[in-house]
Amino acid sequence: MVRTGAIDRRQFLRAAGIGFVAALSPQKLYALERSEAVYASGFRAPDGTYGIATASIRGEVIDRILLPARAHGLAYCPVSGRGVAFARRPGTFAMIFDPAGRQEPVVIHTPEGRHYYGHGHFSPDGRLLYASENDFDGNRGMIGLYDATDGFRRIGEFEAQGIGTHDMTVSDDGRFLVIANGGIETHPDFGRTKLNLDHMQPSLVLLDAKTGSVVQRHTLPDNLSQLSTRHLDIDANGRIWFACQYEGPRQDLPPLAGSFAPGEDLRFLSLPEETTVRLANYVGAIAINRRDRLVGLTSPKGGTAVILNADTGAVLAEETVPDAAGVSAAPDGIAVTSYDGTLAGTRSRLAWDQHLVRLA
Repeated sequence: MVRTGAIDRRQFLRAAGIGFVAALSPQKLYALERSEAVYASGFRAPDGTYGIATASIRGEVIDRILLPARAHGLAYCPVSGRGVAFARRPGTFAMIFDPAGRQEPVVIHTPEGRHYYGHGHFSPDGRLLYASENDFDGNRGMIGLYDATDGFRRIGEFEAQGIGTHDMTVSDDGRFLVIANGGIETHPDFGRTKLNLDHMQPSLVLLDAKTGSVVQRHTLPDNLSQLSTRHLDIDANGRIWFACQYEGPRQDLPPLAGSFAPGEDLRFLSLPEETTVRLANYVGAIAINRRDRLVGLTSPKGGTAVILNADTGAVLAEETVPDAAGVSAAPDGIAVTSYDGTLAGTRSRLAWDQHLVRLA
C-alpha cells in the first residue's frame, strides 16, 4: 500500500470517550493507539458464530459485536458515528451499532414480503438510512427508507427500477440515490438460487433522493446482459464507479468495472487481458481512495486484489490475495481483507466477510 497520512484513530478515540477506552485490554488499547485507521467488517468466528469486528489498519481486532446470522455489507455515518450491518440475502435483519460503544445495538427488520440485499447507505446529514431490499413476490428491487432520528423506523420505500437490487449509495450532496440492479431474480423459497440467468436485466440507476423519481437509467447492452452490476463507490469528483460479476461462459472476457457521472453514458474499463483473467469474471468489492485517486478491486474467485489509477484506468498494482474479500481506502492506498482472516497481511482467527468499511 502507498502511505499517505490521515489519522482516523484520533477521531475515533475522541468519539469513543473514556468509558470505551477504559474497557479495552492493554493489548487492544495499544493496537488502537498506534493505528492510523480503524475499520469494521463482518466476520465468522472459529466456533461458527457471526458478528461485526472493529480492527486496526494492521489487522489487530479491537472490539466485536455478535450478530444473529451472517452479515454482508456495512454502512457508516460520520455524523452520528453509528454503523449498520445488513444481513446477507435473503436475511431480514440489520443491526445498527456504535463502534465506540456509547449506545446499545439496535436490530431492525424488513416488513413482510421483503428481505435485505445486503447493502445500504446513510444520507449525508445522517437523518435517513436507505437499504436495498427485494419485493420477492413482486420480483422488483426496492429501496427502504428508515428514519435514523426515530429508532430507525421504516417510513417508506422507492422502487429501484430493476431486479436483483444489490449495492446502493448516495451522492455527496444527498440529491441522488445510486443503485446497482444486478438483474438476477431470486426468491427465498429457492434459497440463493439464481432463477433467470438466461434473461438477466442488469442496470445502473439514479433516483431523486427526495421523490424516488428516475433521473437516469442505464441498461446494459444485449451482449452484456449476463454482466451483473453489483457494487458501487463514488470518487471525489462525483464520478460513480461500478464493479460487476459475469454469469456467462467462463471463457468470455467481459469488462468487469466502469464508471459514469450524471448525464453521461457508461464507460467500461479496458483492463489488460491478463488482469481480467486474474479477476476470474468476478469482482467481489470495489472502493475508492479519494485522496490518492485510486480504485481498488478484489476477486475472491481469482484470489486477486487490483489497484487502478482513477484518472486513467491504468493498472498500478496486482497482488495475489487468496480469498480476497473486502476493500476500503487506507491511509496508504487500499486495504484488503480475505475470507481466511487476513487484513493488511495480518492473520486473525476471525474469517472476514466480503466487505470492509473505514470508520472516521
